Amino acid sequence: MSEAVLLIGTKKGLWIGRSDAARREWTLDGPVPQFEMQGVYSVGVDTRGERPRLFVGGTSEHWGPAVFHSDDLGKTWDEPPKGSIGFPEDAEASLERVWQIQPGPPGQPGVVYAGSEPSALWKSTDGGVTYELVRGLWDHPHRKDWGAGYGGQAIHTVLPHPTDPDRVSVAMSTGGVYQTSDGGKTWSPANQGIKVKFMPDPYPEFGQCVHKITAHPDVPERMFAQNHHGVYRSDDGGAIWKSIADGLPSDFGFPIAVHPHDPETVYVFPLIADANRIPTDAKCRVFRSRDAGSTWEALANGLPDTSYAPVLRDAMTTDAGDPAGVYVGTRDGCVYASADAGDTWTEVARHLPDVLSVRAAVVG
Repeated sequence: MSEAVLLIGTKKGLWIGRSDAARREWTLDGPVPQFEMQGVYSVGVDTRGERPRLFVGGTSEHWGPAVFHSDDLGKTWDEPPKGSIGFPEDAEASLERVWQIQPGPPGQPGVVYAGSEPSALWKSTDGGVTYELVRGLWDHPHRKDWGAGYGGQAIHTVLPHPTDPDRVSVAMSTGGVYQTSDGGKTWSPANQGIKVKFMPDPYPEFGQCVHKITAHPDVPERMFAQNHHGVYRSDDGGAIWKSIADGLPSDFGFPIAVHPHDPETVYVFPLIADANRIPTDAKCRVFRSRDAGSTWEALANGLPDTSYAPVLRDAMTTDAGDPAGVYVGTRDGCVYASADAGDTWTEVARHLPDVLSVRAAVVG
């Protein structure tokens, strides 16, 4: 029998939501003892194997960062005894935190990627148990000029191509979008058309503070990006980006997510920019486009009419259920779920610590 699992990473630990396949009523477990007082900046779900594998990128103030995995839907968690991830000595760097855990394409069942602070990409070939540094990106000549966003200097998005294992896109704050087509040996910036309002050259080769990118697996050449200022679409795999912000109350925000079954449908959460960073009109509103960003509609049914809490870049996600599920977590510790692609919403949790990361899946 199918069931739904919802991973909620917060500033002080992990909570797990559970429901049946209908996803109308949820139970909440947590905080999970293993991650108490850890900042859970990344969570992930890998459904490619015979049984799902869950991931947590935790940061302990005492022990530092690590990647954990679970093969029993979060009942128990494992970490390799010698550690899962860490810079080699010659890199002359130390790992601050893991911002992203992303399963690889279907044709590479053992491959899992991680993005970290400082900006580095990591690749696992053993199902996400241990990771090696992707040296081609770490040794890129641009790296010395990548700056730090407000949350740090980090790779926070990893987007593997679904059919070509040699193609991977990453996004970082700050630095922008970079892509490889040779399995990570070489990397090129892919930021043409993404504007940087605060730089003398508003369209630099790199240096953009891209907050999140996404793409539908069936149409991988169509990509979407939420920038520090700007919402964009690319129809050629990231070669050129064009604004799709018209119709939104603000072009500033952090997350962007695509519908799992419809590549024309995309979700954002606009904020008042720049110093304020609260929801537009002080209302919790997800905005949805069903025509790839040509028009937008505010989704409000079940969401609070008064809210001053933003949604961070990895705190909005979708699942592959039918109809699709959509989830948002806020910085005041609330989590909302929709089981009908955003038409209506229910509250899953309230009064948690700051929600940093959310991932969901229908499994079984």
